[in-house]
Amino acid sequence: MTDAYIVGVDMIKFGRFPDQTVPQIGSKAALLALDDAGLKIQDMQALYCGNLGQASGMVGQRILQEIGQTGVPVVNVSNACATGATAFREAWTAVKAGLYDLVLAVGVEQMGKGLLGGGGGGAGISKEGLLGSGTMPAVFAEAGMEHSRNYGTTFEQFAKVSVKNHHHSTMNPKAMYQIETPLETVMNAEMISYPNTKLMCSVNVDGSAAAIIASESKARELGLMDRAVKVRASVMTSDPWQERDLVMPDVNSCTRKAAAAAYEMAGLGPDDVDLVELHDCFATAEILHYENLGLCGDGEAGRLIDDGEVALGGRVPVNVSGGLLSKGHPLGATGIANLYEVSTHLRGEAGKRQVEGARIGMTHVIGLGSACGIHILEKAS
Repeated sequence: MTDAYIVGVDMIKFGRFPDQTVPQIGSKAALLALDDAGLKIQDMQALYCGNLGQASGMVGQRILQEIGQTGVPVVNVSNACATGATAFREAWTAVKAGLYDLVLAVGVEQMGKGLLGGGGGGAGISKEGLLGSGTMPAVFAEAGMEHSRNYGTTFEQFAKVSVKNHHHSTMNPKAMYQIETPLETVMNAEMISYPNTKLMCSVNVDGSAAAIIASESKARELGLMDRAVKVRASVMTSDPWQERDLVMPDVNSCTRKAAAAAYEMAGLGPDDVDLVELHDCFATAEILHYENLGLCGDGEAGRLIDDGEVALGGRVPVNVSGGLLSKGHPLGATGIANLYEVSTHLRGEAGKRQVEGARIGMTHVIGLGSACGIHILEKAS
């Protein structure tokens, strides 16, 4: 099997675009990625598109109607918050297997406002409000409180995640929000679901991101290796069966399983990773994933945020983009947007937020239901 490389990658500035269609939003990122690689849509041998909310589907084909219908195979995927990562992984798999030499992966979403999750689903009495809540703020608040019960993690430590990520966002021109939020501001914001205040919740935005994956031979043939980023590992998992209370969703196991498999595939360990873009859908989630990804031992996540180890300039900077808390979380685009961020650092092109000397980076997304996608990237030259 050939090695596979990201040779073009980009994203639009996340925001709200009610006057644009999903294919129009997606086509912008696709064109940016093509320009980044100096390639045309006619060079692509397949398109993999991730989108969650477009009921009519076939978003990939409709993106090609915007930028050029070339007759290539198009695969549309939907996999909760891991949708973009899934589209990328399917594209990577096709190149890795030798089926194609150049493939385009696009993630795109147009979001509404309000809470995600909850609702009854089907006939009968809804569990919502009777056995807790299935809304995402409540699910991740519950998971955060379980961590507090086990390890003594404090409201202040959770809030510091938001302070860190909002600070990082001030250096990212593609983030939805680029504002500082001091600790007191975060802690005194409107409480959504304790311990997550409004400023500790990810932002529902519209957005798109795209990446071009090439085989090593094609990347060398096109002279693209100088900015290429090698995909050392690509892993997708779902929850294993466990004898546990299924009223409270498990937000940890599929990440731990994916991380172990990704480190094994890459031949690396957590100490080799220079930066991480992880799924901070809520501040509590980021704390949990420090441990799930092996960045520290169980119960040590609070210390990492207190000591600044996960801030820019720290031992292993996390969410230097501003994360989902500031950059925004357009569900289908997030997985590829994370890949864009890490690739930008490995290329040394991240400007004020550059993680100096970065050679290995990790991206992580999790969709409850369940799906977890992890990628480990390496600077190629």
